[in-house]
Amino acid sequence: MNHVVIIGGGFAGVWSAAGAALARRKAAEAGEAGAEAGADLRVTLVAPNDELVLRPRLYEPEPDRATVALDRILDPIGVARVRATVTAVDTGRRVVVTDGGTEIAYDRLVLASGSRLVPPADLPGAERLFDIDTLAGARRLTAHLRGRDGYAAVVVGAGFVGLEAASELAARGRVLLVDTAETVGEPLGPGPRAAIEAALDELGVERRLRTTVTEVGDGYAVLSDGDRVAADAVVWSTGIRAGELTRQLSDDLDHLGRVPVDRWLRALPEVFAAGDAAAAPYDAEHTVMQACQHATPLGKVAGYNAAADLLGVPPRPFTPAPYVTCLYLGAAGGVFTRGWDRKVMASGEGGAYVKEQINGYIHPPVDDAGEILAAADQVYIDLPFYPREEAAA
Repeated sequence: MNHVVIIGGGFAGVWSAAGAALARRKAAEAGEAGAEAGADLRVTLVAPNDELVLRPRLYEPEPDRATVALDRILDPIGVARVRATVTAVDTGRRVVVTDGGTEIAYDRLVLASGSRLVPPADLPGAERLFDIDTLAGARRLTAHLRGRDGYAAVVVGAGFVGLEAASELAARGRVLLVDTAETVGEPLGPGPRAAIEAALDELGVERRLRTTVTEVGDGYAVLSDGDRVAADAVVWSTGIRAGELTRQLSDDLDHLGRVPVDRWLRALPEVFAAGDAAAAPYDAEHTVMQACQHATPLGKVAGYNAAADLLGVPPRPFTPAPYVTCLYLGAAGGVFTRGWDRKVMASGEGGAYVKEQINGYIHPPVDDAGEILAAADQVYIDLPFYPREEAAA
């Protein structure tokens, strides 16, 4: 019996599983030979978590609300789940090895192991740092600050995650946002900068640019300019890289540690990659972003193609939808941009509304196989600001 194995329980991994199950169903519906092939295909997802964590919502004060039980997605579509961490991929023998020493053989593999925050290795007091990169990290920060209105927080990194964290924390305390860059939101470019700066001013978020944290102590942080500032919590939000398993597939990784893939999301003859692990071309000038808006369609396509490769079903090319950015800015609303020049389409309350809509749409259907597979078949979300027909144009 052929076996598709998927590594990772995030957006890309879950949707890879659904994509593979969809290809299996399409093969079964194609006729007698297809039905036999589909019945002969197993799909297994391997991940250490029991829940899909909706990471774009971990800035919220109740992070446990941003989860969906994996079994409510996988069980209805006939995908097995192994609760384990994959520590090695042996592409020669076509097996993955888990932290318990178990070997799982595959015929096709989808690497969707996500990314991780890389904390500073030599920062004095690094063990005191907080983050919102994982559910455990968000829980720890929430518990630490619960009931402490008027706290002082330092957020390191004025990129996407840092801006959302600082905006939320400003609702109940004083926030200092620091970044080594020359400008706030440098990765986002100049398009939304004025709106972001205005929102931070409204929220009372202080900024220190060309600056970082050099020490974290009990109730304080030392900055690279020598200042010692009050800090009940220091939140680290910079330095995201793909998980270490990409190194076992290729020596030719990009600057984020992602493995290159072709338009079918194939990294090696029997291995596909999706989500934050994949350096997939967006166009001639850009690769996809490490964000759920790309992880979801990458997963749907990679999982489908991994199964299609074994079933004789035509593969799907990855054709990305128009690029958008939606940034939450707490009580100041939000900013929604479109295109790689990040033209502002909505800000303030309008931007917050779009963010709320997106947070709703990224929640996968559960319990109903028909709805789950229909969602897997719809690679892109049909929304007024994110039309699927433009993606195919």
